[in-house]
Amino acid sequence: MAAYSINEIIEMAVQIERNGYAFYHAATKRKDLDAKSVEFLAFLRDQELSHEKTFLNLRDDADMQNLELSQDWELVASYLKTIVEGRIFNDEDSAINKATAAKDMLGIVDNAIAFEKDTLLYFHAISDNIKNPKALITLRRIINEEVSHVLRLNDFKKTLA
Repeated sequence: MAAYSINEIIEMAVQIERNGYAFYHAATKRKDLDAKSVEFLAFLRDQELSHEKTFLNLRDDADMQNLELSQDWELVASYLKTIVEGRIFNDEDSAINKATAAKDMLGIVDNAIAFEKDTLLYFHAISDNIKNPKALITLRRIINEEVSHVLRLNDFKKTLA
C-alpha cells in the first residue's frame, strides 16, 4: 500500500465524511423513525460536516503551499476519491441507498457501525506505511474522530435493544 502525504490523507478523510454525511442525511428523511432517532442521526450528520471542517483545518501553511504548488491536485483528488469509494461506500448514492434500504433504525445503526468500522480499518491499514510523524499525527486525529462515532453508535444501539 502506498505511503500517503498529509494532503492525501486529509482528502481521503474528507471524501469519507461526505459519504457519511449523505448516509446520515438520507436516514434523517425517513418517515418511519421516531423523533429521538432522527435527532440522533441529525447529530451524526452534523458531526460529519464538523469532522470535514476539522480535517481540512489540519493542514498548516506548508501543507497548503504544497497543495497550491501541485498542478495536478484535481486529478490526484479524483484518484483518491476513487480509492475511498472502492473501499468504503461505492459513492454517495450507495451511502444513500444503505440508509433508505435499511429495514429499521437498528438496520441504519448497523450499517453506520459497519461504515465507521470500515473507515477505521482502512485508516489503520494505511497507517502502517506512513513514516512522516506529522502525517501520522494527522491520521491518528482522524482515527480518533471515527472511534468516537463507533462508540456513540454502539451506545445508541443498546437503547434500541
